[in-house]
Amino acid sequence: MNEIMGLGITLALGLFILFGSAIVFITKNSNKVVNFSISMAFGVMVALGLFELLPESLEHLNAGGDLKWLYFILFLLVGIGILYGLDKFVPDHEIDAPTEKEINENLRHIGIVSSIALILHNIIEGMAVYSSVTTDLNLGLLMCIGVGLHNIPLGMVITSTFYKYNNSIKKTLGASLLISISTFIGGVVMYLVSGMISTLLLGILLTITFGMICYIILFELLPHIIDHKKESTTWIGMILGVTILFLSKLF
Repeated sequence: MNEIMGLGITLALGLFILFGSAIVFITKNSNKVVNFSISMAFGVMVALGLFELLPESLEHLNAGGDLKWLYFILFLLVGIGILYGLDKFVPDHEIDAPTEKEINENLRHIGIVSSIALILHNIIEGMAVYSSVTTDLNLGLLMCIGVGLHNIPLGMVITSTFYKYNNSIKKTLGASLLISISTFIGGVVMYLVSGMISTLLLGILLTITFGMICYIILFELLPHIIDHKKESTTWIGMILGVTILFLSKLF
């Protein structure tokens, strides 16, 4: 049953990207949506990482015996490094990031390279989320909320970039759809090889996931929170995000 839920959740993560794409076309005040989404994602991910993902990964790494903490530090850094490397090819998660001159000179390059990076990023993310769901369904659902909220502004910036380049809603949504299903592809990959995953390997995958969550919190979400700390939507979003996690633990 958890395998089916895992595939369903990885598919749902892609829908958050498409939701971000839709916002670009249907709203005129997207900045408030972005701020609330990022703030809520920050609250969910901080609580998720500390109270769910960290204990879960350490528990599975017990299978590594005396090397437990070495595995933890090593694969935590691997998770951070994966997103750091891929993010070098992804434009800033700000709607107004590129200047008009940059758009004219580099828009096609930005769109193609960032799409490739995002597809790779999402495949790995889908593998990690699927592993989390099959380990603990509650953990997987919370990851879906946290990562999904983070994907909304990502979908917005990619859609904005593609649309300014090709001026075609059809082509832009097609590119967003391709990027969105890549998370599901990662889930399918893990579904096919799940029978070969040991307790220790699962702990390693969860630790890599924890590293990815730490990177997103520290280098993507936190700078935005600091820049918008005086706005009410920032605090409302963070409080709601933490509340969602603690409410989920009651069920």
